[in-house]
Amino acid sequence: MSRSEHSSWLVAGAGGMLGQDMLAVLAAVPGARVTAASRNDLDITDPEAVTAAVADHDIVVNAAGWTDVDGAETQEATARAVNADGVANLAAACAAGGTVLLHVSSDYVFDGSATMPYPEHARTGPLNAYGRTKLLGERAVIDLLPEQGYVVRTAWLYGEHGRNFVATMLKLAAQRPTIDVVQDQRGQPTWSYQLAGQLAALGLAALDGRAPAGIYHGTAAGATTWFGLARAVFGLSGLDPERIRPTTSTAYIRPAHRPRYGVLGHDGWARAGLEPLPDWRSGLEEALRRPAFQQLQPAGQR
Repeated sequence: MSRSEHSSWLVAGAGGMLGQDMLAVLAAVPGARVTAASRNDLDITDPEAVTAAVADHDIVVNAAGWTDVDGAETQEATARAVNADGVANLAAACAAGGTVLLHVSSDYVFDGSATMPYPEHARTGPLNAYGRTKLLGERAVIDLLPEQGYVVRTAWLYGEHGRNFVATMLKLAAQRPTIDVVQDQRGQPTWSYQLAGQLAALGLAALDGRAPAGIYHGTAAGATTWFGLARAVFGLSGLDPERIRPTTSTAYIRPAHRPRYGVLGHDGWARAGLEPLPDWRSGLEEALRRPAFQQLQPAGQR
């Protein structure tokens, strides 16, 4: 009997958008026992609490993290405590217990100067404090768990739980005749539920010895701009895409500088015998049929 047939999972950050989808996905995995640890249940910056929480689990999924990109510019030490030190605590506890760690990272570890998709081994160079803290977290996993640590970078996440760009566009559609959206940032809109499914598959492959440790890119295939995504959301929801107007990043000055190009390559999945995530548009089409998004769409499209 393989380890994956009766697996024990700990989901840190279980109250967040990805964490809630992770719980839903794992509920359908045969033989899986799941411990949900929200921010109130587990402070990953507390080493002793982390050690106790990780004990007796086969796999830890770290969906916890400081996600306030702009706030990190003035609170980098606090962001680092969660995104780097907290991850190191998880990695150390997993190393002590022989536990697999699936850690979710970000495309913000890159500087956005590329013109072709970043491969998993591409040189990093974050532009902002948030990216720096996420990179430190990645390094902790790789250094402390060379055989059982998995870093899964993702980007442009949206889902049914929590604030996200897709839901914001649908809400604004009911409030404004037109919406200005930047068209000079390019990335891969990724449905959090599909990412959760990919993480579950990776974890099971890791337990069975089929997936080598290291870095994987968990973003949808293809690429678009925020402008393109907004138009797709409108078009698929029965709204007029022409209500979305293009603008540039200079119109929205933010404390943290954003990479202009965050498209990631997906060659790493072949090492694990897994297919990468499907095209971003097919994921969006499916996501928009979910109840939370249906409630935000015009009545005639529900």
